[in-house]
Amino acid sequence: MMIELTSVAMTDQLAEIIGKVAHPGDNLVLTGDLGAGKTTLTKGIAKGLGIDQMIKSPTYTIIREYTQGKMPLYHMDIYRVAASGADLGLDEYFEGDGLSVIEWGNLLEDALPEDYLELIIEKSDTESEKRYVKFQSYGPNSQEFEKRIYEAWADSHG
Repeated sequence: MMIELTSVAMTDQLAEIIGKVAHPGDNLVLTGDLGAGKTTLTKGIAKGLGIDQMIKSPTYTIIREYTQGKMPLYHMDIYRVAASGADLGLDEYFEGDGLSVIEWGNLLEDALPEDYLELIIEKSDTESEKRYVKFQSYGPNSQEFEKRIYEAWADSHG
């Protein structure tokens, strides 16, 4: 599945839908170039979960936990640590009671959760706000997660 987003507002809408339809234990891997909108997407997901705290990129902390919404949000950025091959003990988050959003999760390779939904965000070559978001699910839970996102998106966009 692929969704074309033509504005920041549409990106925010998609992100909020993801937060609203997420279930505890869902894992979301965000893949895309620097500046593609991974942290922006996470901010909207937090809003969809009912979290109104400031969402900051966890580039130097690796993991930030936000617990004030309908379920915890575990926001991870493993760009700086994936190459080290360190065991980050992320399984407790992946199998936990919240939504894990993993920026640069594709770099985890063998340490990825067994069941996750990957969002591949591509910037348009011609329009600065346009994004193409491709969905790739790995496992039955993520297939259900993708279906919930797609149905909610279709409902809100005719």
